[in-house]
Amino acid sequence: MRAAEVVAALSLATDLGTGQPLEHALRTAVLAVRLGELAGASAEELADTYYVALLHASGCTSNGHEAAQLFGDDIAHRAAFYLVDPTNPAEVLEFYRSNVGLGRPPEVRSRMIEAALAEAAPRAREAFATMCEVAQRFARWLGLGPDIENALGYVFARWDGRGYPDVAGDAIPLPMRLLHVARDASLFLTARGPHEARAVVERRAGEAYEPRLAELAALNLADMLAELDETRIWAHALESEPAPLVWLSGDRIDAAFGTIAAITGLKSPWLREHSTGVAELAEAAAWRMDLPAGAVALVRRAGLVHDLGRVGVSNAIWEKPGPLGFGEWERVRLHAHYTERALAQSPVLAPIGRLAGSHHERLDGSGYHRGARGPDLDRAARILAAADCYVAMREERPYRQALAGPDGEAELLREADEGRLDPDVVDAVLGAAGHSVAERPKELPASLTPRELEVLLALARGQSNQTIADGLGISPKTVGHHVQHVYTKAGVRSRAAATLWAFEQDLLHTA
Repeated sequence: MRAAEVVAALSLATDLGTGQPLEHALRTAVLAVRLGELAGASAEELADTYYVALLHASGCTSNGHEAAQLFGDDIAHRAAFYLVDPTNPAEVLEFYRSNVGLGRPPEVRSRMIEAALAEAAPRAREAFATMCEVAQRFARWLGLGPDIENALGYVFARWDGRGYPDVAGDAIPLPMRLLHVARDASLFLTARGPHEARAVVERRAGEAYEPRLAELAALNLADMLAELDETRIWAHALESEPAPLVWLSGDRIDAAFGTIAAITGLKSPWLREHSTGVAELAEAAAWRMDLPAGAVALVRRAGLVHDLGRVGVSNAIWEKPGPLGFGEWERVRLHAHYTERALAQSPVLAPIGRLAGSHHERLDGSGYHRGARGPDLDRAARILAAADCYVAMREERPYRQALAGPDGEAELLREADEGRLDPDVVDAVLGAAGHSVAERPKELPASLTPRELEVLLALARGQSNQTIADGLGISPKTVGHHVQHVYTKAGVRSRAAATLWAFEQDLLHTA
């Protein structure tokens, strides 16, 4: 598995988490590498620049909870702050006045703004330090090398030494100096267009940026952008990875998916262990249901990434203590879609994304984001849905207490009894979670007998009456009687319609 595909997919989620369009980090990586080429960077420096650009915002969830308490939202203020010159007091003041305490009464907002301004410098340094440290650890988990890990400690540094940490000039690694110019060019390109993007690069030369790099970017920005086709930005980003390509295998693949789970877990204190818990439970249930090893690995990885899309939804929603409104629920429903789309561009990751994006689907069609029904949900999707449901119920949330073990078991069984979750899968999940599970009597639809089910399944496989008779040790005439009984009970008149009915009843899947 290419490391670039995993990290690029992750960058799409961090774009959502920082209020940026989904091409921002990918475009930043392309621009940073191109600027590095113009600046004569070595092959090793270009490779480091590429991964630094994709990973630079991976620590964005590390203070989401605290940011939501101050700003009322943990996403919108990030997008606003990216456009602020933190050394300009007027811009900083306007940022706080526009973003602190949103939704609070005026007198409360006024006090919050005053307190935030008084604590602005130490708070910013703490947030910057945390985000850098988290990004560095993710790079270590991915095994990308010490130079990339070191460079990620300077995401908020400035050429003039007025950033974090307290370093200036060439003490900042070249990959990060390239990133600073490329990142801001991309940010202002989106927010205010190419003219302002160039103007910002020129204006901040010698302050935020190395003068030589700023001059190269300003002179060549039009050409650099002219070669970018935004509709192919994923392909551009992968094609821009400097040789040699970085590949992941074995434990490094698992570490990569563990990184994604950690980014989700940092989003909120209530999510710290959710993704890993779902992955472990789903994997154990998959083994219990005798899925092949490849399918079990798919389930485990989908469990680790299933909530990645939460990064794109405000903590003001996830941590709301009361009922959600209509619009808030619609945002919640989007998180499964975001998860799927973050992985959709990669042929290797897309199957994992499709499975991960199905974790809130239900057999009766009442789930989201597709509203899929039973026949559309394979066994892996059913396992992931039941595991996510059980783990979530056993965890505390801002709006409810965690359910005790017996209550969680009863609730999951109720979901199965009411047709939303697969009963056999629920039994496997509960068994994997340590519950004692009684053998469940099999109930067949339309009062089919076990023999009629055998005939229906053989019929659906295209077998003739004679072949069915030979396989079951009965006469062709008896098979014919069973076929007619199946037709009557299913309300069909042909083998093709009976096969479709078997699909609708999920009989082919569960056999």
